[in-house]
Amino acid sequence: MPHIRIIGLGGSLKPGSASVQALGEALRGAEEAGASVELLELHALDLPMFVPDSEPTPQVRRFVEEVASAAGLIWSSPVYHGSMSGAFKNAIDWLELLSKHEPPYLTDKVVGLIATAGGVQGLQAINAMEFAVRSLRGFTYPMTAPLDRAWQLFDKSGKFSDEATLTKLRTLGKGVADAAKRLSR
Repeated sequence: MPHIRIIGLGGSLKPGSASVQALGEALRGAEEAGASVELLELHALDLPMFVPDSEPTPQVRRFVEEVASAAGLIWSSPVYHGSMSGAFKNAIDWLELLSKHEPPYLTDKVVGLIATAGGVQGLQAINAMEFAVRSLRGFTYPMTAPLDRAWQLFDKSGKFSDEATLTKLRTLGKGVADAAKRLSR
């Protein structure tokens, strides 16, 4: 099997957010499956708002090239008003720069999806992200991780305390890595 690289894209502007912590656990699963991984946190990327036909900044170019070089991705967004965060959607909009790549967009890339919700709408953000993956010609990994009431999944020190959730996130990461290996043949 080929060596593959998985990029994790964390969709919160809050450092140390639940969505980024969940993403870290999924990336550990991908690493355990033999993938090299990289976490791209939106607050650190500091992407400007997407404006069609505008000149991309150096941080936008780096972000887009990182995504282009990956065999697979894991996306994790907090749920804001029933959908993915605006910052996350903005990052996805910048992937328009991959339209002229060969292959274009996310063709032949598998994408795992995680959403962290304060309430019970995690699946709504997953659905919105899945539509975006499909429109970018990628494959959504069938197992997703909508984490409802995410604030209940952490102990007092801020670490995940729910073993079932940890297992689910690591299984998702491993599945994305394994699927990306198969698609990369």
